[in-house]
Amino acid sequence: MFGTDSHASPDPGRRATRRRPAGRARALRLGRTLLVVAVAVGAVACGRADTGPVLTVGAGDSAESMMIAELYAGALARTGLHTRTDRVGQRKDLLAALDAGRIALFGDVSGDLLTTLDSTAAVTKPDEVNTALAKALPEGIVDSDAADGADLRPAVVTAESRTTGLPSSLRDLAARCDELNVGIDTGTPLDALRAPLDPQRDVVDPLNRVYHCAITHTVTFADDTDLRKALSDGEIQLAVLPGPLAFLSDGGVGLTPLADPDYAFRAAMVVPVLRKAALTDQQLRKLNYVAGELTTTDLAAMIRQVRDQHAIPAAVARDWLDAHAL
Repeated sequence: MFGTDSHASPDPGRRATRRRPAGRARALRLGRTLLVVAVAVGAVACGRADTGPVLTVGAGDSAESMMIAELYAGALARTGLHTRTDRVGQRKDLLAALDAGRIALFGDVSGDLLTTLDSTAAVTKPDEVNTALAKALPEGIVDSDAADGADLRPAVVTAESRTTGLPSSLRDLAARCDELNVGIDTGTPLDALRAPLDPQRDVVDPLNRVYHCAITHTVTFADDTDLRKALSDGEIQLAVLPGPLAFLSDGGVGLTPLADPDYAFRAAMVVPVLRKAALTDQQLRKLNYVAGELTTTDLAAMIRQVRDQHAIPAAVARDWLDAHAL
């Protein structure tokens, strides 16, 4: 590019170089710097201009609902979609926003949503609930794969500190049911989209129908704090919480759950509800991957970070998605 300097080395194997004038060197360096800046600005400008349509994921008025919305939004963003979340309100508000096209999808709990849409449905097991829910959804609205590892049913628990001789499964409880004092938390659920427990309809009747457990002594409590104290003190032998143990602020320390293998309590799994054709097959698969990885323990840990430690939901969701290579 440059000519050979008259004082070049006589060694023919070495390429001779010419020393540039200082002013010209500075000018070249400045030119390269401006070029880099111009390219960077151009790239930013292109990024801003090429935003495309934004897909909105709806959320309800709870840490649980917002956390699920951020998981969906974050996962879909990794397919190239531009996404955002919008706190809409209660379940009826979310369904209305979905119908009106203000949101493209939201996350719900399968059994709870089925109860809202079809109060006469007499199914409780996961496959039955999923089938009934698909039929009950309004025209133009569909669901995708439920997260069967995220089980949000009410929990029947006993105190670890007291030797009661109770079995580990509700299936084996029938012989003891009429002698037990059972406490029921009928206060505001940890998730605002869920209804408070009705002692007869939601606890006594299902346990009797499925496990022939005839409970005759119940005590209601306005919150889990008083219920847990009564359980620890021996005033009650069993307690029924409106959701999983892990959702409690301390994760349910000192409490032991009794398994519900035959689903006296209706299946309650996290499920995406969306406008038909709102997502491509690739994007639906991304939601299905989330469903395949999400567990009760994971969701509870994320909810506690947001609800109790005031973490940013989007950041918590990003960490979980990264950890699961989603």
